[in-house]
Formats: sequence, C-alpha cells, structure tokens
Amino acid sequence: MSGNSLPKAWEDLLNSSSFIPVVVKAVERFFDANWTMEPNRHDFYEMVYMKRGNAVFELSGRSVAVGPNDILIIKPNQPHKVSVKSEAGCEFIVLYFEFMNRADNQYAEASMEDFLNFVSGKESGNFLTLKVSQKNEIINILNRISKERENADIGSELLNRLLILELFILISRALKMEWEDSIKGKSAKLKELIHISVKFIKNNFERDIALKDISNYVFLSPSYFIRAFKDEMKTSPISYLLKLRVERATELLTETDQKIGDIALSVGFSNQQRFNEIFKKYTGMTPLQYRRGNTP
Repeated sequence: MSGNSLPKAWEDLLNSSSFIPVVVKAVERFFDANWTMEPNRHDFYEMVYMKRGNAVFELSGRSVAVGPNDILIIKPNQPHKVSVKSEAGCEFIVLYFEFMNRADNQYAEASMEDFLNFVSGKESGNFLTLKVSQKNEIINILNRISKERENADIGSELLNRLLILELFILISRALKMEWEDSIKGKSAKLKELIHISVKFIKNNFERDIALKDISNYVFLSPSYFIRAFKDEMKTSPISYLLKLRVERATELLTETDQKIGDIALSVGFSNQQRFNEIFKKYTGMTPLQYRRGNTP
C-alpha cells in the first residue's frame, strides 16, 4: 500500500498527530468460570474489550464489573486482577499499547493530543470504561486489529497502524460524548471546567491557539463548549481570546516601540492585516492611530 493510495482521512490523521498509538501486543482470550488472575501491573496501557461473558476487575480498591461490549482502559502501572463471573466463561480481546512521539520515535505516556488531554487527566482516574453496541465501529476495528496482527502480508503493518489510529479517534469521540453527558445538569462541575478553560486562555492567548485547542483542553466538543462558555462568561470563547490579545497589544503599543507587525505576532495573530481588523473592531481605531494617541 503506497502513501498515495491511503484514504484521505487516514492521511490527515497520520499528518496531524504528534503522538501515534502503538500496540505492543494484541491477544484474544477465552477463560472458563474457574479462572482467576493474581494482581499484576504493566508499564503500558491495557484495553480490554469483553466479547462474551462477565468478569470483575479489582482496580484501585474498586470492583469494576465488565460485561458484553464493555471496554475497559487501564492506565500504566495500575495493580489489577480479574475473576470470571459467567458459568460459561468469558471471551475478550486485550490490546496493550503505548504512544510514540513522531518527532523522535520515543515512546511517551501521553497520546494524541485530543485523546490524552482527558485520559491522562485526573478527571478520568486510574481507568476508563466505555459501553458500546455490538455494531459499533469501535468493535469492528478491534476485531480487525486482532485479525490483522496475525497477518504477515505486505502492507499489513501499515494497515494495522492506521486501524489503531482510527480506533483511538473513535474512542476519543465516544469518551467525549460520555463525559459531556456525565456533566449535564451538574452546574458546579461545568462552571469549574469553564473557569479552567479561562485560565488556559489567559496562559496561552499569545500562542496560535484556536477554539478546538481550548475545548479539547476540557475535553468538550466545540459546540457544547461554546454554549457552556457563553452561559458562564456572557461572551464567546473566541471573543474572550481576541479581547485578551487586543488588551495586551494596547499595552505594547503604549509602552514599547516594537513594530506593529511584531506586536501582532507576539500576541497570537498570524498576520498584521488580521490584527489590524480585530484591533479596530475592539477599539474603534487602527493600531497606528492608537499608538499616536496614547504615546507621550
């Protein structure tokens, strides 16, 4: 399979991700009702997809019941054990994975930005659970990955990597939906998240950040985040971001002799024309007019 023949969506995923998920090992197992496992831990993530039957995982002092079409993601270095609860036994697929930094091929405990903004955060605890339907795309890809790992044909390694990447995109979206559902109606939690996003904007407004970067930071979809932000802050997140940039620019125009183009870049604008337009919208004058009127 050549680079030119890759589906566009997969090409975009490969090109846009700083970290790539890499499966260390994939196994498909069946255990009878008498099987139990002693506590163990791994240096990498472990994803368990229960195909059939029921089991209980002991994790971080909690008992986590896992049934058909449940997915359990266990973070690195978490002691855990499992016992089968079905008389007919249980069958599951296990993926052990970690994340590789594309820049230097070094492995990292952080993943694709969107996924691990949430997964590595304290909100998600030591493990994650996800319920999916039998016909869900996630299940289809998990089964394909399990089969493809046994395939030695030319191109199978690349296909496997692309399938794994697509898997984590789908899981990220599913987790994001569950996360949003879990905080609906919880005004205190939502308020806390919005103020976390405000702090993120204040700390990063001078960088080239956009709406997606801000909403991803609190693991919310852009549309949901915009509504929640407006309810709490009485303005849109982008308007808030631009206002901070303009306020900082007014300080630099008054207190320094930096070139206007340099100021535009230093407060997060990609070019001076865009800076001029936004600055005039918020202040009623161009940056040059503002400097002339506010410089002794």
